[in-house]
Amino acid sequence: MRELSVVGVRVELPSNQPIVLLREVEGDRYLPIWIGAVEATAIAYEQQGVKPARPLTHDLLRDVLAALQAPLRAVEITELKENVFYADLLIGDDGVRVSARPSDSIALALRVGAPIRCAEQVLSEAGIVIPDEQEDEVEKFREFLEQVRPEDFAG
Repeated sequence: MRELSVVGVRVELPSNQPIVLLREVEGDRYLPIWIGAVEATAIAYEQQGVKPARPLTHDLLRDVLAALQAPLRAVEITELKENVFYADLLIGDDGVRVSARPSDSIALALRVGAPIRCAEQVLSEAGIVIPDEQEDEVEKFREFLEQVRPEDFAG
């Protein structure tokens, strides 16, 4: 498993489909995952420090895990089958695995500070390396992330 960090979310045009972009912590591959608008908003809220008046679903799950004293130890993106990513939540001291969508897993991991890891096979299959001449595109993406608002992902 390789550790990943969340670069951010954006909307892919012209389809208006949100993507979460992850990057290897110790490497140069990026992993784009197409996600739903609700999950994109949840990830963007957490990255931007936006605290909604009432807890979102991912906040609720964080609070339930804390109340049960079953901390989220890690998120692992385990498989890619027919263009669908699969992930597991590793919960508690026993490392109980619960299957979850990567988008929900990432939103939860950001809320609790849990590491996000990805199977090497998934990165080999779906990871992309951005050549040096495209680094300015990554910088533009970062600038976009600084300006985007969670409301931009609404319906």
